[in-house]
Amino acid sequence: MDFDTILPMRAIHNSKWVALDKSFGIPADQGIAMSVADSDYPTAPCVVEALRAAVDNGTFGYGYDGAGYRAAVAWWLQSRHGWPVDPDWVVSAQGLGHAIATCLDIWSDPGEGVAFFTPVYHEFRLKSERAGRRPVELPLALVNGRYEFDWAAAEAAITPDTRILLFCSPQNPSGRVWTVEELRQVADFAAQHDLILVSDEVHADLVYDDAGLRHVPMDVVAPEHRNRTVTLFAASKTFNLAGLRVGQMILPDPALRAQVAARMTALNYDPATLGVMATQAAYSPAGQDWLDAQMRHLARNRAIFDDGINAIPGVRSMPLQSTFLPWVDFSGTGMSAEEVTRRVHGEAKIGTAPGHWFGTGGDSFHRFNLALPRARIEDAVARMQAAFADLQ
Repeated sequence: MDFDTILPMRAIHNSKWVALDKSFGIPADQGIAMSVADSDYPTAPCVVEALRAAVDNGTFGYGYDGAGYRAAVAWWLQSRHGWPVDPDWVVSAQGLGHAIATCLDIWSDPGEGVAFFTPVYHEFRLKSERAGRRPVELPLALVNGRYEFDWAAAEAAITPDTRILLFCSPQNPSGRVWTVEELRQVADFAAQHDLILVSDEVHADLVYDDAGLRHVPMDVVAPEHRNRTVTLFAASKTFNLAGLRVGQMILPDPALRAQVAARMTALNYDPATLGVMATQAAYSPAGQDWLDAQMRHLARNRAIFDDGINAIPGVRSMPLQSTFLPWVDFSGTGMSAEEVTRRVHGEAKIGTAPGHWFGTGGDSFHRFNLALPRARIEDAVARMQAAFADLQ
């Protein structure tokens, strides 16, 4: 399985590589793109073979194996995460960005609040704002180098007109894997404030073995709150399929499921055939084997990255329990956020996601990406050490 061949990412208009110049002022032929959460190596051979067979057939008309697709999703969630999902609970969306937008559309009105714990995936805020909703930040506490819930702060920030809680599990950008007790607290908080709980679990497959943890789906933790819980899942991060635009909304509650299905029908949405085929192929024993190999590659990259970054005085890569997105804290350098960004983007020429994108609590951080060939990670580490050489 090939994770180390450097591919011509700009030639296929990959968004994070195309954005180097426009977003960060980095010459395209000089930079390393690490800002967006997708990977720079080929997906699983079983996925490529399924898509190749479809292309060789040469017809791209209506229809797909809906029953087989939903069964594959249910099989994966049971075998990988111990979650017994009825295939009928699965409603497809055009990726999880579309799923979040659909939830905002159904369960809130313009001007109403959408809450999320920060720092967090920046699209929670952006999607809320695009939909005319009001972002409600619930600040996390940084305790001994990891994020924990600050329930007093959350209670102070929540507003009576908040309708939805967007929740990231595992956490992006820190890679934190929440405990069962913490997840119960989130579900109870949503119930206490009568919120629809949208649990984005797109990174669930990407938990490192040495973390000694496992991802537990929100529905497994708090089935008593099914009447308000929507779980979002997709093969997009695990298998690098985001461009095929298929994700799953898992809705055990029949009333919530009917609302989503009706809205999808009203908008004339049906998943793209090739995206369904790719997902069905990924959620298979062959897909499991490939994922295990990918996690070994990511673990090696994480070790290289952490060793090199943590050797820079005042810089610390937060211990990464899941995802391929290191969250690096520069507060120990004493530098301003602007100076750090000048060095990372301007001197190292690495396109990262700056921490202020992620809301309150993110200013001293940058988010990187490990899902690249190893040579890219080694190059990025060398560039960072050179950019901060005066601290050595």
